[in-house]
Amino acid sequence: MIGKIIKGIAGFYYIHVPEKGIFECKARGVFRNKKIKPLIGDNVEIDVFENEIMKGNILEILPRKNSLVRPTVANIDQVVIVFAVENPKPNFNLLDKFLIMAEKESIDVVICFNKVDTIKDEELEDIKQIYKDTGYNVLLTSAVKDIGISPLRDILYDKTTVFAGPSGVGKSSILNLIQSVEELETGEVSEKIKRGKHTTRHATLLAFDKDSYVVDTPGFSSLYINEIEKDDLKNYFIEFKRYEDKCKFYGCNHISEPNCAVKDAIENGEISKSRYESYKLLYNELKDIRRW
Repeated sequence: MIGKIIKGIAGFYYIHVPEKGIFECKARGVFRNKKIKPLIGDNVEIDVFENEIMKGNILEILPRKNSLVRPTVANIDQVVIVFAVENPKPNFNLLDKFLIMAEKESIDVVICFNKVDTIKDEELEDIKQIYKDTGYNVLLTSAVKDIGISPLRDILYDKTTVFAGPSGVGKSSILNLIQSVEELETGEVSEKIKRGKHTTRHATLLAFDKDSYVVDTPGFSSLYINEIEKDDLKNYFIEFKRYEDKCKFYGCNHISEPNCAVKDAIENGEISKSRYESYKLLYNELKDIRRW
């Protein structure tokens, strides 16, 4: 049977097989010998034991299309980056770092601004305007008032989605609303794990429909993008791309170069000044790192 790893604890892997249930499996020794570690989100082929209920072995890990390091998850279709518009106020520099990480891995992004019931319409419009022309899908939600949850749920079907963002922004509240519609055998994992023989800090995929999975991640107060070269940073600000061919200099970094089409677009209101200031701040951070 083919299934997806939704949790891994101390050498045990819990495989969700649509319409069959959740199987507790161990990886064959060949994976250890080849130093291949199964990841949450891996699609795998399993062999079920005849004399034990819902148990078996992982026979093969199917090819991965991508993987994240933090959280350690494979085969991600999209990332929903959740920030609150208030309590806590959004840290746009941190949000941009999340966007850079997703762009680096070529993973589709949805930006979700939660707690929209807590601020005035004009304040909300100012926040929306920052990311309006980036090309990202921006959703506005309130988990408390059940605003915008249905459109968010619609984009999750038939995908594996990582929910990411800082602590206190309402990720878990949103996920609880999404799961409450149709919980799919998630109790089986809880029953197996509550025996106390395993502990874990790893991510867990939650299956809420046949081929629909979501994973909640720990809240992040900071992210590091130090491995990115400063001259490559512009490639991860997607709204810059449409103007780069119009810059005078090939490889323009849009900082101090003359006749820069990106800077002209900012002056014309086609690119958010806030996003550009975030770009310059990160560029200078990377420049200082490389200097040392």
